Amino acid sequence: MDRLSNTVRPYAWGSTTAIPELLGTTPTGEPQAEMWMGAHPGAPSRLTRPTGTDATGVAGSVTGAGSTGAADPEGAPDPTGVAGCGAGGERSLTDVIAADPERELGAAAVRAFGPRLPFLLKLLAAGAPLSLQVHPDLAQAQEGYADEERRGIPIDAPHRTYKDANHKPELICALTPFDGLCGFRRPAEAADLIAALGVDSLKPYVDLLRARPEDGALREVLTAILTADPDEMAHTVAEAAEAAERLGGAHAPYAQIAHHYPGDPGVIAAMLLNYVQLQPGEAMFLGAGVPHAYLGGLGVEIMANSDNVLRCGLTPKHVDVPELLRIVRFEATEPGILRPEAAPSGEEVYETPVDEFRLSRYVLPSGGTPVDLTAATAQILLCTAGAPQVGGIGLAPGESVFVPADEAVEAAGAGTLFRATVVV
Repeated sequence: MDRLSNTVRPYAWGSTTAIPELLGTTPTGEPQAEMWMGAHPGAPSRLTRPTGTDATGVAGSVTGAGSTGAADPEGAPDPTGVAGCGAGGERSLTDVIAADPERELGAAAVRAFGPRLPFLLKLLAAGAPLSLQVHPDLAQAQEGYADEERRGIPIDAPHRTYKDANHKPELICALTPFDGLCGFRRPAEAADLIAALGVDSLKPYVDLLRARPEDGALREVLTAILTADPDEMAHTVAEAAEAAERLGGAHAPYAQIAHHYPGDPGVIAAMLLNYVQLQPGEAMFLGAGVPHAYLGGLGVEIMANSDNVLRCGLTPKHVDVPELLRIVRFEATEPGILRPEAAPSGEEVYETPVDEFRLSRYVLPSGGTPVDLTAATAQILLCTAGAPQVGGIGLAPGESVFVPADEAVEAAGAGTLFRATVVV
């Protein structure tokens, strides 16, 4: 078992205080948006394990923001930031897994997902809204990636949509009150919200939402928003933002979004989506084709290891409208807040319909019986509260360990542990 040294990414939307408060460190004044735990090539975790020896629990650290190179303001990894062997024998988790995938991940996981860790675990601290986005399913990702490869679009081109051939389902679990957008509202509800602003240029959208069949209404209105004249839309957004500020209540989140993204068509598109407020311990699953955005708060996020994002707005980045409209599922849904299912062992599982990741939580009491966490697959254990002992390693909030497959490990002592692994 190895204590992990993880990188904090300084994306512009990140909170300046949430991650430092969890870690018990002094804020730098710069945004600290995400701390990555895993083997993603953009910022793999590091550990100190001499080549050719068994895993040992050697102390690591949290690496400061920007340590792996320039940060992308929307969260795409810096492709140059690959950590290899460092001073004192520090190695990337990517290299450790590549050296012996079956030993580290387990034979069943390698058969299911190949010789790589199929998930990325994060602490995510949003101080401002992230881009309004959607992810493809596996078939769409494979098709889109192959098409862009055939067309010779460089992988780092700003207009490249598919960075890999994988899907990107996600789960966010709140550590603090956490606000977001997830899935389409009923068209009639969206029409009422937009109509209340009293903005004349939005009336055609309101009429469409009230007159068309559900899927057609959502498709037609989102298309109109994303293809509108930029200058005219900027004026519309400004009027809508003023009205939302004046009205408050259900309109207040959109005034705040417009404050961060003045003139962006995503402000209007956001009104088509369900507004969600998670309380600590609650979670939200984001499947393929579901438009979503995180607005603010601190949470534990886990996702399949992919960078495929199609953006709808709230971003200065490329928006591929035709491809986006092909991927988005134009259906009204309930956001589906998840609460963990408790097992007799004390493990609280956040059930999702994917196999690449499985997130659960242990709330360990002081003086309780040690909990056996041994698993047939690799796992990352993250402490978010207290000071539990994991396999003899003491963890503080924000610290994590990598446990290879089949390695015996117990946890004890008061604290909260999140456990990330796979389903095989």
